[in-house]
Amino acid sequence: MPKRSSQRPFPALTLAPLCLALAAVVVVAQQQPPRTPPPARAQTPTRAVQSAVAPKAVYIPYSEAEPVVGTLAEILPAELRGKRSREIAPLWPAWVARRDAEIRARLAQGDEDSLVNFLLFGTTFTRRPRVTFAQIGQLHGAPPATPGASQTNGATTTAPNVVGSNAGKNEAARLVESRAGDLVAALAAPGTNDRLVFARRILVEEKKFRVETPAGRAGAVKFLRAAVERVLGENEGYVRALEAARLQGDPSGEFAERSRLYRERGLSSDTSLLPNFAVEESLREIKSRALLAPGAVRRVAVIGPGLDFTDKQEGYDFYPQQTIQPFAVVDSLLRLGLAAPSGVEVMTFDLSPRVNSHLERAARAARAGQGYTIQLPRDPAARWRPEAVAYWQRFGDRVADPVAPIKVAGEAGGIILRAVRVRPQVAARLVPVDTNIVLQRLELPEAERFDLIVATNIFVYYDIFDQSLAMLNVERMLRPGGLMLSNNALLELPFFRVRSVGYHTTVYSDREADGDHLVWYRLAPTP
Repeated sequence: MPKRSSQRPFPALTLAPLCLALAAVVVVAQQQPPRTPPPARAQTPTRAVQSAVAPKAVYIPYSEAEPVVGTLAEILPAELRGKRSREIAPLWPAWVARRDAEIRARLAQGDEDSLVNFLLFGTTFTRRPRVTFAQIGQLHGAPPATPGASQTNGATTTAPNVVGSNAGKNEAARLVESRAGDLVAALAAPGTNDRLVFARRILVEEKKFRVETPAGRAGAVKFLRAAVERVLGENEGYVRALEAARLQGDPSGEFAERSRLYRERGLSSDTSLLPNFAVEESLREIKSRALLAPGAVRRVAVIGPGLDFTDKQEGYDFYPQQTIQPFAVVDSLLRLGLAAPSGVEVMTFDLSPRVNSHLERAARAARAGQGYTIQLPRDPAARWRPEAVAYWQRFGDRVADPVAPIKVAGEAGGIILRAVRVRPQVAARLVPVDTNIVLQRLELPEAERFDLIVATNIFVYYDIFDQSLAMLNVERMLRPGGLMLSNNALLELPFFRVRSVGYHTTVYSDREADGDHLVWYRLAPTP
């Protein structure tokens, strides 16, 4: 789930109080030289892991949420605002269930956002060129988009620039219209193309467009044009919000606004490689500061593992959908010597049935002895920094074996592609759990809690109240001394045991604002 944050360094990260009881977040960065650990290899999974059954997540009880409710009384949801604690307590179970349903309903719009990316950048359903970022800016009368500028899952926000000509706008509109027609025509016979099957589910099964008829095709194309306009309009709103935060002259405040930018947007599951480079760089720094001991990590959770559907910028659709982060984290832990000798168990938390089903199939295939193939495209025009290229070149060397990549198709012909196959004994240790991290968590004995939780581009979809409930759930699943890595600034309330202990900035390319800030949150060790 790629996120492009500002490259501006943050000597301190502070969120202003919302009311008298709120605490500030302070993150202090220290730069330490990286250390290179000896190579390590993944271990064979135990029989218990091979036959693992996913546990069931439970809702956060009001007894735990009550301090957050009381502290954030001024910004509570409307159903809870203005009520006393004794009034909220009996309402809590029903409110949590409704809120869970509301959050999960946002998946539908997130799927439509992914469909927009597929329309703009896909190459398997058309021979027409991909839509460029300059053309995207011209479509809505907005500034041309700069690749890498302030990106997060599923959409690109842009910095001010020069608006294109009417001729350019008309050309861009014709290209989108033509690509939409090609996409709709392909839905009549999607075959085994999983992205076309996904698009058909939305347009034919859910929206009821009869793509075998001229009227049905015209209606589907009109729907796709409107979806593109909606996404572009939302992007303009994100640009305005970030620009207003930037004009305040407070980098920490700007990061805070960026960290909840998509709180009203659909939930997107798109993902890509580079945020995992930022995770590895953070883990390297964390090890140098002795926040994690060598060989100490045995249980990892990945919140929102994502699927590489057709992400913007470096996203392509000529290879099957894939997940990356669960295997990338293990790869980095082994490379840095942080993984336990017995190997690493990975649990994923996601509320998308599409993501969870994909992960379940991968784990089941691995237990039957089948590896998991990951395609790794790189566009030389993206101007990745040498460190990012080096990460792309070494990705998978601790958990996978090189294999021949799939044939590059259509307009994606300019990219460089490599592929790896994750070993079955690594993929078999993957356990996906249907979880809404805002409201749910696992009840785990301390011995089974997580040493490391990774949550990139997750909390950006939620406001402060939701984020604070999520922090309580994270807290209950971390072992004492365990860490959570997130590229969002999260409010630290006085009673939280999870505290920020540092952060690391990773720059991906020479393009403006193309990188990530990962903040490290640690559960206070037991005295």
